[in-house]
Amino acid sequence: MPHTAGQLPKAWEELVDTLAYMPAIVKTIEKIHDSSWSPTINRHDHYEMAYIKKGSAIYQVEGVDVNMTPNSIIIIKPERAHKFIVKSESCEFIVLSFKFKPQKDDLSSHVSLNDFIEYIEDDATGDFIQLKLNKKNDIVHVMNRILRERMKYQVWGDFLSCLLIMELFVLLSRTLKQEWEQSAKNRNLKLHELLNISKEYIDNNYAKELTLSQVAKYIYLSDSYFAHSFKDKFGISPKSYLLRVRIEAAKELLENTDSKIADVALSVGFSSQQRFNDIFRKNTGMTPLKYRQKSKLERVNKTE
Repeated sequence: MPHTAGQLPKAWEELVDTLAYMPAIVKTIEKIHDSSWSPTINRHDHYEMAYIKKGSAIYQVEGVDVNMTPNSIIIIKPERAHKFIVKSESCEFIVLSFKFKPQKDDLSSHVSLNDFIEYIEDDATGDFIQLKLNKKNDIVHVMNRILRERMKYQVWGDFLSCLLIMELFVLLSRTLKQEWEQSAKNRNLKLHELLNISKEYIDNNYAKELTLSQVAKYIYLSDSYFAHSFKDKFGISPKSYLLRVRIEAAKELLENTDSKIADVALSVGFSSQQRFNDIFRKNTGMTPLKYRQKSKLERVNKTE
């Protein structure tokens, strides 16, 4: 049965419902300018992503010159003053302007899309983000598809453009992570700093429902690279370290409070008392209750 205007296919509705944010394209431009073109300073409330297809140019963003050559991409954040200056005889480029519209109050969304949003909105990344791609990169392919769809004005064209730009942001997220990891590998000191930050993050947040993916995301590394690097540096896997921190915190509570075992388990980050009992026994050779009794007996013997 064909879909009437205003309806979405069921599969698309389910996809939309899983997202906290929906990317919205404000406009798309494909242009060719020569060096005689007179630039003007722009400042707007949306993100602007420019891809240079041919030629060379300079983007001046908040007074900083950014050299752009073929297959370069720059993403300029909202409210940043910028202008585009053609340096070669002519320059062919694509510009996508976009915003993120919140779908719902909670912040859960597709992890790669959410990673991209958090990364690009972080003040630490500066006024712009620059990437250098090869001509056959998937990002370039998707940008060209978005441009073609925006020109067709066919049924479902807007929604298909939205799906394509979501795919684009997932690809951008992966590329940014790869570049960050490569940078960390090239600057070993920086990697050590990041791992120290991750260790401190675990120390400060072990009582929460903390996952290793969240820790890796906090320092913008992939799960696998983070786990491997953490073990290389500290001699213990991040999972084992998290459990060790929780067990040590539980020991202190068992020794110094009369809290119920179930409450102790929850307060140090375990989702159930049974899992807490199993992990505690595996690490100490005794149950939490037995450990508490042993600790109390030792204190009594010391006072006698």
